[in-house]
Amino acid sequence: MNPLPPDGVKVLSVADLTRAVRQLLGDAFPSVWVGGEISNFKRHSSGHLYLTLKDSEAQVSAVLWRGVALRLRFDPHDGLEVIARGRLDVYPPRGNYQLIIEELQPKGLGALELAFRQRREKLLRLGYFDPQRKKPLPRHPRRVALVTSPTGAAVRDMLEILFRRWPAVEVWVCPVAVQGDGAADEIAAAIGLLNRLAGVDVMIVGRGGGSLEDLWAFNEEAVARAIYHSRIPVVSAVGHEVDLTIADLVADRRALTPSEAAEIVVPCRDELLQAVQAVDRQLRQLVAGRLRLARERLDDLAGRRAFQLPLGRVREREQLLDEAAQRLGRAKRHHLSRLRDQLEALAARLQALSPLNVLARGYSLSRRHADQAVVRSPDQVRPGDLLVTHVQYGLIISRVQDSQPAAAPHAAAGATDGPRFARSAHD
Repeated sequence: MNPLPPDGVKVLSVADLTRAVRQLLGDAFPSVWVGGEISNFKRHSSGHLYLTLKDSEAQVSAVLWRGVALRLRFDPHDGLEVIARGRLDVYPPRGNYQLIIEELQPKGLGALELAFRQRREKLLRLGYFDPQRKKPLPRHPRRVALVTSPTGAAVRDMLEILFRRWPAVEVWVCPVAVQGDGAADEIAAAIGLLNRLAGVDVMIVGRGGGSLEDLWAFNEEAVARAIYHSRIPVVSAVGHEVDLTIADLVADRRALTPSEAAEIVVPCRDELLQAVQAVDRQLRQLVAGRLRLARERLDDLAGRRAFQLPLGRVREREQLLDEAAQRLGRAKRHHLSRLRDQLEALAARLQALSPLNVLARGYSLSRRHADQAVVRSPDQVRPGDLLVTHVQYGLIISRVQDSQPAAAPHAAAGATDGPRFARSAHD
C-alpha cells in the first residue's frame, strides 16, 4: 500500500497541474521556430486549421486559428515541408501540448511562389486558361474601360496612348485599389459592375510594376473568377514583361505592360489612314488598268468587219436564205410531179379493174335489195325478192318470179345450150 503524502504537502488537481504546465511552457517558449513535415492536415468548418508537424524522430500537434489561416497565401497539405513560428500551449481537455502557429512558410520556396503555383494548377484543371474560351478583341472599339488605380502612372500612360492612337474612343476609368488588403475584391467588383453596364466594348485590367507582394491582388482567385465570367473581352496588363500573374493567364489577351495594352485595344489612326491611302492607290491603279484593257478591247472590236459593215452578214444570210428557198421550191415541184405521175398510173390501173368497164361490155350486176348482197347463184333468191341491177347507164329494179340453176355440162340431149338465169318481173 502506497504511503499518503506527507503532512503539509499540497495535492494539486489535474486542472491545476495542467494550468501550471501551461504557464511554464508559455513562459519558456513564447515564440519558437519549428521545421517539419505536415501530416494529418484538417480544415475545420470554423476556419481553423489542424495539423501535425513531424520529423523522423518526433511529432507535435499544431493549430492555426482562423485569423491566421485567412492570411496564408498558399494551401497547406500533407507532405509539405514547412517552417512554423508560434508559441507552445497545452490543450487542457486532453492534457497534451500543441504549437499555436502564428506564421507558416513553405520550406525552400516562398509562400507567395507556392501559392501562385497551387492556384495556377487549380485553375488550369478548372479550364480557366483554355484558349478555346478566350474572346476576340473588337477591331474598332467605341468605349474602353480601365480597371486600375486612378493615381498611378499606368493610367496616365494608357490614356495618353489611347487618345493619341484613336481620338474617337471613349474611355471610362473605374478606380480601384491595386494592392493591399481588399484590392482583389475591389478589382473583381469593378469587373462585375462593368459587365452589368451597356456599351463597354473592351476593358483593360492592370497596374504598373512592383514586387510579387505588390502584384498579388491580380493572383487572387476572386479576380480570376471575375475575368473568367466576364462577357466583355479583358486585356490584362499587370507589371512589366517579366511579371506573370493569374489574371494574365485567364484574360482574353495579355499585354506585357499597360502601355502595350493601350496599343492592343485600339488601332492607330495614322497607320489606318496610311493603309486606307495605300488601298485607295491600289484601287485607282486597278481601275485604271481595267479601263485601259476595256478601251483596248473596244478598239479591237470597233475595227472588226462586223462593226464596220454591220448589215453585211445580214445580207449574206438573206442571200443564202433566198437560194435555199429556190432549191426548196424546185424540190417541191419535182416531188409533186413524181406524185402526180404515180397517181395517174394508179388511176389507170384502178380504171382497168373497175366493174364499170365490165358493165360497159354488156354485163350487169344484181344485188338483193334487202341486204345488198351480190347475187351470184339462182338459189340466193326467192320468188318475190326485190333486186337492184346495175348496168352501164343506170339501175334496174325488178322482182323475182322464178329462178333456175344452170344446166350441168353433161346434161341430156335436148337441153338448152347455155346457162339458165332467174326470171324476174321488172317493176
